[in-house]
Amino acid sequence: MKAEEYNDILIVTLEGKALDAASSKVFRAEIGPLLTDRKKVVFDLADLDFVDSSGLGALLSSLRQLNGQGGDLKLCNLSKPVRALIELVRMNRVFDIFNSREEAIAAFGG
Repeated sequence: MKAEEYNDILIVTLEGKALDAASSKVFRAEIGPLLTDRKKVVFDLADLDFVDSSGLGALLSSLRQLNGQGGDLKLCNLSKPVRALIELVRMNRVFDIFNSREEAIAAFGG
């Protein structure tokens, strides 16, 4: 996972091909402290080819953490299989999804 700042937006690039039962525990442990006191966060999922239910749970808990502190999370650069899964389980109604990092940043007014 790589985190970088763009104005007041935290952009987190998830590295690795899968966010699954094996990797989501590590992801949750690493992402929690990064999201503290944040309002605007973008997850760039360009490298992810696979997400399972525990990976979706990790993304959802990140969104809940941000919403709880008055912030928001946007997802961008989803691969076809990841986007298909998110649409299948109707998570596209929960997450704001954008085709590019630039669109996600613009959605925050950045």
